[in-house]
Amino acid sequence: MPEIDGEGTITDDISDASLRALLPRLYRFALWLSKDPNAADDLVQASIERALKYQHTRRPEGDLRAWLFSILYRQFIDSKRHAKRYARLLEWFRKTDEAPSTERHVQARASLQAFEQLPEAQRTLLWLVSVDGLSYKAVADMFDVPLGTIMSRLSRARGALRDASDGESRPHLRILK
Repeated sequence: MPEIDGEGTITDDISDASLRALLPRLYRFALWLSKDPNAADDLVQASIERALKYQHTRRPEGDLRAWLFSILYRQFIDSKRHAKRYARLLEWFRKTDEAPSTERHVQARASLQAFEQLPEAQRTLLWLVSVDGLSYKAVADMFDVPLGTIMSRLSRARGALRDASDGESRPHLRILK
């Protein structure tokens, strides 16, 4: 809720507790994007700084988590654009040993390989909805597109993942958590 400070200025402070509660999710998403723990720390810090600087632009009725994820994602895209290089986002998943010990590990590895074959936009959308648990509406707000667009893009991404998984009925995305 907006508050009026001692000088009569309207403020819409983001509480310290709410930021602390979201830090692990933001870091996990930043780590997934950057595949480097130090870069993920920097990305989260830059995103929080930007959120605090521009908190007056946040819609009070909007989801704080979706807004912060949106800032973090756009911060990553901006840094990527400035660096003019494309980085493979899931390479650190490949660091597992080559001899999987269980069927579950084999399924997870196959799902990750299929996931890596998807275009970046589809991977990001699937990650936000399937792994991080954001609602379709929150993702639509994050990318500033209609809800139906997110639903159709997600359907196409799931279809592409199913095709890349050799037609398995349901890729094992939840194993990633």
